[in-house]
Amino acid sequence: MIGIFSGGIWRLPHLTSFLGREVTRLRSLTWTPSAHLSAIAGWGRRPTTERARAYAARHQLPFLALEDGFLRSVGLGVAGAAPLSLVVDDLGIYYDATQPSRLEALIAGLAPDPEKQAQAQRALGLMRRHKLSKYNHAPERSLPPLAAPYTARVLVIDQTMGDVSVRLGGADQARFGAMLEAALAEHPQAEIWVKTHPDVLSGKKQGYLPASALKNADPRLHVLAEDVSPLGLIEQVDQVYVVTSQMGFEALMLEKPVVCFGQPWYAGWGLTDDRHPGMDALRARRPVRRTLAQLFEAAYLQYARYLDPATGGQGDIFDVIDWLARNKQANDATRGSLYCVGMSLWKRAIVRPYLAGASNRVHFVRSAAALARKHLPADARIVMWGVKEEAKLNALARERALPLWRMEDGFLRSVGLGSDLFRPVSLVLDQSGMYYDPASGSALERLLATCELGDEDLERAARFRERHVALKVSKYNLGRTALRVESGGRRVLLVPGQVEDDASIMRGSPAVRTNLDLLRAVRAANPDACILYKAHPDVVAGNRRGAVPAGELAVLADQCVNEANIIDCILASDEVHTMTSLSGFEALLHGRTVHCYGGPFYAGWGLTVDHLALPHRGRRLGLDALVWAAMLEYPRYVLPGMPGLASAEQVMRHLVAQSAGAGSVQAGWLARKRRKGRALLELLESEWRALRT
Repeated sequence: MIGIFSGGIWRLPHLTSFLGREVTRLRSLTWTPSAHLSAIAGWGRRPTTERARAYAARHQLPFLALEDGFLRSVGLGVAGAAPLSLVVDDLGIYYDATQPSRLEALIAGLAPDPEKQAQAQRALGLMRRHKLSKYNHAPERSLPPLAAPYTARVLVIDQTMGDVSVRLGGADQARFGAMLEAALAEHPQAEIWVKTHPDVLSGKKQGYLPASALKNADPRLHVLAEDVSPLGLIEQVDQVYVVTSQMGFEALMLEKPVVCFGQPWYAGWGLTDDRHPGMDALRARRPVRRTLAQLFEAAYLQYARYLDPATGGQGDIFDVIDWLARNKQANDATRGSLYCVGMSLWKRAIVRPYLAGASNRVHFVRSAAALARKHLPADARIVMWGVKEEAKLNALARERALPLWRMEDGFLRSVGLGSDLFRPVSLVLDQSGMYYDPASGSALERLLATCELGDEDLERAARFRERHVALKVSKYNLGRTALRVESGGRRVLLVPGQVEDDASIMRGSPAVRTNLDLLRAVRAANPDACILYKAHPDVVAGNRRGAVPAGELAVLADQCVNEANIIDCILASDEVHTMTSLSGFEALLHGRTVHCYGGPFYAGWGLTVDHLALPHRGRRLGLDALVWAAMLEYPRYVLPGMPGLASAEQVMRHLVAQSAGAGSVQAGWLARKRRKGRALLELLESEWRALRT
């Protein structure tokens, strides 16, 4: 058991997963440790840990220094983002060059391991591809084109005054001044860009480079005080000068030459140009030369510890890279002030987890008229659900020159109906149109029209499709009644009913617009077929419009299969005939022929029999490309109780597990009220947290 004095450490989520042992809170430095206590842990080399260190020494217990890992989170810790990675050091701490650390020992003693090196190379490639850093909230920033007569661009990294890694890296303000002077002197034909903290120029914080140095009259000197993506910035320069900043190692990751004026953990191994006067002494502890992949393996694969963000249990670097890449992309896509219009309290509780990010602020506004009365900031974005007040919001967006984004349920939704207030595990946020409207130029349609997929993407989509089919997953995952079809040897056609006032029919099926019209069209074209009709679950539940008169249904359909699971119905059929139902897409996954009488997102790509012309969708796609776009890339997924956005694979496993216990999933008025109550309590809690941050 590990003892913790610090309340801040004690409150870290999933601390036992990081440490691999149980943790106990110690409230008194005079407390006599029990036999079960095996170590004391504290945060790095903060002055506040000295008492804990002394306590550990007094009782002859190991002291474990904790610090954030090198792949921590999307947002900042001070803004409430919990760490996904920690380092645990029983010798020192990686940024303290005055004494050995566990990281230093790992690097020095690294033994050849082809499997670990392959993992390191894979992780390096993924971090470069997704431009991942310790924090991942900052936007990309393009530097202006290099102007004549300059032939190169050099980056100089300032740090904030009091950074403990500077002092323990053997540096001071004079080292920063020497660094800037060297960069200017050694690169007479280069632009010199100084990256400092935004608060330094505003006067809120001090940097080690004094303001007088940053206002140097040299025309080559440029100061960048914005919060920008570290790897995106480093990509645009030719060389990097640092004292102890982690950006120096990230520059090595991008194969940039790095000059060190301090003693960071990555210096002294033969990869950096080391200018610190004490490096000869440090090399006595760092006597071997290492490659970039070896340093990365030791620091990122062996030294750092990771959570699986989907479970809160122990994970690995690839779990964290996957989560950070997805959530960084979502954060980048939703920067600014998001104004969600016309959403009920229930809808607000649903959408907040899908929208809230490190770089945005989510506001809820009652109506388009209420929004029009507001003074909106330049970074405002309007978010709407459905088509209510669409004309007013379109006009307001044009008048204010603001983006109008749309939200809707995703294609893996829940175990239970939305009209019964079962919360979705996926939503889509479309910044161009909406997938159910073939005339809107939706982001999904553009993705399908332009995507060029590599083998890795297609293999992932194929694995997902195969698993989806094997598990018989659907949008709502309802219905368990055994299905028996008496076709008499005839072709079996499934006609899935829809909610008739649904936007997908209003916008996507101009010719055939009702379930009755669809049944008539299918029967007229297939007089001898066995037709199965499955009404939409919301219509069966009495929550939405779309019932077919019983007399007509008896004539047009051979069998009603309302209580059966939609996947069982698809598997019992040879063909599926639909206006715009998602059942048609699910039927494609199961290898069935699909006739489309409207323009759903999956029609027009050469995979369906189309009864409505969609000439703007002329591209021919494979099924796995459709799966990749519609299931893996386009929607946003959220796991109940877990922060951030999950993967489609994780959500599919959750739905299958939930569906296995579907006997306990309750519909009806009372159950709906309970679900609404829980959701509203969560909304109030999230609103309170948002106000506090």
